[in-house]
Amino acid sequence: MTEEPAEKPLTILIACDTYPPHLNGAAQFGFRLAQGMHGRGHDVHVLAPSPGSGPSHSETDGPWAVHRLRSHGVPTHEYWRICLPWEIKKHISLLLDRIKPDVVHVQCHYMVGEYTLYEARKRGIRVVATNHFMPENLDPFLPFPTWFKQIVARNSWRDMGKVMGRAHVVTTPTPLAAKAMTEYASLPDVLPLSNGIDASAYELQDGEEIQRPDHPTILFVGRLAEEKHVDVLIDAVAKTPRELNLHAEIVGGGEVKQALIAQATRLGLQDRVVFRGLVDDEELRQAYLRADLFCMPGTAELQSLVTLEAMSASTPVLLADAMALPHLVEHGRNGYLFQPGDSSELAGRITEILSLPDSEREQMGRHSRAMVEPHSLEGTLATFEKLYRGEGDTAFPG
Repeated sequence: MTEEPAEKPLTILIACDTYPPHLNGAAQFGFRLAQGMHGRGHDVHVLAPSPGSGPSHSETDGPWAVHRLRSHGVPTHEYWRICLPWEIKKHISLLLDRIKPDVVHVQCHYMVGEYTLYEARKRGIRVVATNHFMPENLDPFLPFPTWFKQIVARNSWRDMGKVMGRAHVVTTPTPLAAKAMTEYASLPDVLPLSNGIDASAYELQDGEEIQRPDHPTILFVGRLAEEKHVDVLIDAVAKTPRELNLHAEIVGGGEVKQALIAQATRLGLQDRVVFRGLVDDEELRQAYLRADLFCMPGTAELQSLVTLEAMSASTPVLLADAMALPHLVEHGRNGYLFQPGDSSELAGRITEILSLPDSEREQMGRHSRAMVEPHSLEGTLATFEKLYRGEGDTAFPG
């Protein structure tokens, strides 16, 4: 009896509108997806905007090829890059003809994702589409009145349905996001599929000791952007009892950083609110492990990978009751939700948790860690691999 042959490796093209060195959840997912599929033996290619000026080019000196498209900066964002259709369509077309992917996985319905999807469908290539964005994420970068932004959001939802409706399968990180896509983009059968996380990477290792400060610390990690509402966290720190001596550690960079520094100074918190800026992976891991609490005050989170990372480090969480964040809290067991924008409620919850006995706070942290288990990165990669091969389609006839 002969053995069944192993399934042949796939050639996979991952098309991203944001990718490292960009720092955001969608960029990190694109990198981890490429890394994971490469680790599973597939031939991986990434297509993404160039992080700087210059012509389209390919970077082939890494473990997988990254094909960079000519891009342009935008005045309202410190690093976001946009690609112009007439500058990228030919390059995308030639790339598809050269590498002949078995499957294309687009990460957005904007420029790179849209034109890669269309060119793939012309060639009969299988397409998986994942949405990491809500149109509201664009609000801080549109210097227009609210009524105009609402028009932009409606058009963006419509375009999402038009573009992603041509994919063979559509996914998004949470059930809440899938429901929104069905309601506003008229996309039926969107598959909720977690971005996934390797929780073990954020655990305390055998024999490892973390140097904790002599004061409690609440941590925020993410882009310092308007929709993250880090100002609410800073206000909350100011409202906690002085004797608590709470410090905040803020990791990340972004367009509102200087305003946040000014806010902390105005409140007399310049010695208690530390802005770490951009840090490497090990520094970030250390920050998660030494924090007593993690806070995400943002109101536009589709999943919040940084919250999952903090939970993986067995940290209690305080999250805004908005978008997908409620899925990551079990009231009183691993933390609490608070009303978005309510710094007084947040300050009260901080004080409540930090007033608990150590054993009860540690139990909350352990429950955070247990809640991460369904978000296994290996499970996510295995599911995408099946979708790439056409197993378990969410039927989109295209």
